[in-house]
Amino acid sequence: MKTYSWDKPLFFISLALLVIGVFVFASAAIGLIGGNAESPISLFFRQILLGVGAGSILFLVSLFIPFTFWQKTSAVFLALAFVLLALVFVPGIGIIAGGAARWIDVGPISLQPAEPFKFAFMMYLAAWLTSHKKDIPTFRSGLIPFLIMAGIVSVFFVLQPDVGTLFVILGAATLLFFVGGGRLKHIALMGGLGALLLAALVAAEPYRLERIQVFLNPQEDLDDSGYQLHQALIAMGSGDIFGRGFGQSVQKFHYLPEPVGDAVFAVVGEEFGFIGSVSLIVLFLLFLWRSVYILARVPDQFARLFGAGIVIMIVFQSFINIAAIIGIVPMTGIPLVFISQGGSSLAITLAGIGILLHISKYARA
Repeated sequence: MKTYSWDKPLFFISLALLVIGVFVFASAAIGLIGGNAESPISLFFRQILLGVGAGSILFLVSLFIPFTFWQKTSAVFLALAFVLLALVFVPGIGIIAGGAARWIDVGPISLQPAEPFKFAFMMYLAAWLTSHKKDIPTFRSGLIPFLIMAGIVSVFFVLQPDVGTLFVILGAATLLFFVGGGRLKHIALMGGLGALLLAALVAAEPYRLERIQVFLNPQEDLDDSGYQLHQALIAMGSGDIFGRGFGQSVQKFHYLPEPVGDAVFAVVGEEFGFIGSVSLIVLFLLFLWRSVYILARVPDQFARLFGAGIVIMIVFQSFINIAAIIGIVPMTGIPLVFISQGGSSLAITLAGIGILLHISKYARA
């Protein structure tokens, strides 16, 4: 296939999201001063070293790897990702925090296996959709194998438990299945099955039911289950139109439970106001638009689908996070891509951007 130069607008949109993320994270981390957690300076430099530093290396490497390599090795990467997921249950390796086993110790660093798993699963799904192109619209050879894969993934994440991440993965995978040729009636069926799974998981754990109740009635139990949403809405509201100014958030100081985690968008709203919040959302939409523009012009199906999987995962997760913070969907604990704490998440995201830019070289002008 003929190649062109990689897409400059997509690069600069991604760079803008990364730079904004670094500054917002630095400001949000200050809110941890005086707490029992890691010091803000240590936390910030760890994010820079493991997220931006390691991520930049992965970005440069993935920028020059032919996309055919990912297609040929997708099964290997998925198998390794499943091994990492299994390691969270191994005593001495897995880290249990808050009753959930979601992290593993890898030497001097901690890794959340869910992050590389998202990448590997989208890669494998793109390869499978490409190799079974004619079968995807069928029930027996398309939908059933997809549901089996989704079921296996569900077991691992329910056992951790990490239901928020599970539904992000299943939602993104379902969208990619549709893009890859899935029929609308099959998508509707999966939506029904997903609703049944959600109902069962909510019934199994009281705290999940509390999140639904808080979503339906935000003013209920403000000192307990409704506390985080209430504080997030206070932060968003106090930002008004233009915000308090960079570094001037009040809510990040021991009011927001996770100012560097899933509540970081509330810090954006408080410090940069409505204008800043909307600008960040517009940047994500520009990222989506430019990616779709590029991928629509890529002739190779695997490259097109793998790129779509990366984009769907980034944008879908980001909008779920934002929607939860402003009360449109129940709180999920899902981090905001490019901004929230998590070196492994940021590094994997930058690797994905490198792959997208590599794929963009094949987009017809």
